[in-house]
Amino acid sequence: MSRLSSAVPAEQYLADSQVLFYLNDAVTQLLDHKEEYTQFGLVRYFAEYFSSVKNSNHVLFREFNYITATQHNRASFIRVFWRCFRQIGKSGDLLSVWEYRSLLQLLCPDFPLEVVRSAARIVLMDDTADCLMSFSDFIYAFQLQFYYQEFLESVQVIYQDLLAGKSPNTVIVPTSSSIEQLISVATEENDREEQEQDGVDSSTLAECVDAFCDRFKHSYPSRTCMREALEQTDKVSYFSFLMSLAKHESINQTIGVLPSKEELLIDPELDQELDKLIAQISVSPSSNSSSSAVGGLKEVQRRASPRRNIHHRRKIEVESDGSTEETDSSEN
Repeated sequence: MSRLSSAVPAEQYLADSQVLFYLNDAVTQLLDHKEEYTQFGLVRYFAEYFSSVKNSNHVLFREFNYITATQHNRASFIRVFWRCFRQIGKSGDLLSVWEYRSLLQLLCPDFPLEVVRSAARIVLMDDTADCLMSFSDFIYAFQLQFYYQEFLESVQVIYQDLLAGKSPNTVIVPTSSSIEQLISVATEENDREEQEQDGVDSSTLAECVDAFCDRFKHSYPSRTCMREALEQTDKVSYFSFLMSLAKHESINQTIGVLPSKEELLIDPELDQELDKLIAQISVSPSSNSSSSAVGGLKEVQRRASPRRNIHHRRKIEVESDGSTEETDSSEN
């Protein structure tokens, strides 16, 4: 999020940082649950809300429309997903599309399957829901698909037009109707498998994408990164292009929430906290092990947004061993 400086007009800062969006959401949550929040004061409520936004914990258990409303929310959700389920990568487990969707729904109950399938196709180059993927392969593809979703949908429309032999100067901005047409086209791809494998001319696609970026209003990957990815071969398919972008370290650095692939499964700070928790559990009496685990995990987890205080029954204790069991501390 942009920082305020004397060189930036107030109106531009508010637009760039999207402070008004978060302020509106904070007020909405306050009005919906004012009896509980007013008990500990408005100042504390707003302080905790914006602290959770700053620390990227505000997206936990929120609806899909909220976690995709800003680029900061999207980056925050990617970070939360990585921190919660990186143990899967450390254990070497391979999961299917449906299993990754189940994990995402633990953090966002209405997370749509289509986004997960699109990310999986970047890895698998095919729409096979039963194929298994490693955590490291999936999360970088998911990061690209989730963070730049609107742009990638637009690029796919451009790619399909080029594949059909339409003028390369015809650039279509996706609308609700065009996206429906795109889904319809996707169902017919099996009949055009050989043509898909051949792809389109890389330089032509690069020209169309570059021209489209001039008038695209949402976030999109660096033009330099896209140009480098398209210069690798004379012809390129849509998903091979996306795979190149997903593996591009500059894309990862621009989004700024995931470490490099070599360090993806390393988190010394969290590992130290978990070691302390395990030690605490091991010395606790068996009768108190459950409550000790709950208390320790609450210390490990960073403070979530004030809204989460109401829904503490749904907090997911996942960082200790990669499990996804729900814990109700109020019943202990």
